[in-house]
Amino acid sequence: MTWTAHTTVAAVIEARGRFLMVEEHTESGLVAFNQPAGHLDPNESLLDAVIRETREETGWKFLPAGVVGIYQWRVPPDGKTYLRFCFHGTCEDHHPDVPLDEGIIRAMWMTREELALQQPRLRSPMVLRCIDDYLSGVSHPLSILHSLGYE
Repeated sequence: MTWTAHTTVAAVIEARGRFLMVEEHTESGLVAFNQPAGHLDPNESLLDAVIRETREETGWKFLPAGVVGIYQWRVPPDGKTYLRFCFHGTCEDHHPDVPLDEGIIRAMWMTREELALQQPRLRSPMVLRCIDDYLSGVSHPLSILHSLGYE
């Protein structure tokens, strides 16, 4: 069997002390909270992926401003590995009537405290970690990304 890390992107978007989140059905049938996030598609840059995923899952256009971090998570017990590129930025141009991605129940704005109370329902430990890193001021310029052959 060939080992593969699953590359994902996520958007941390804060407005008036609340974060744009999605409530979604997971593959295991549970309902979880997550940032707008998803898998990198073939022939897609990381920036294009996070903009696309945010629009598909929330109806908002995401404007990336920086990179919060790159997170590696090994999921127990099977060891499936996710490599998450987390961006922060703002959003504009909301289309609330656009159908959301399959599995997305709704997009909503939540405080960090509200999310902490939902810890058992967070999609992964990366959800709160990304927000905490963002709140502590972690931000790397988008210029650290180099998408060769995707321009």
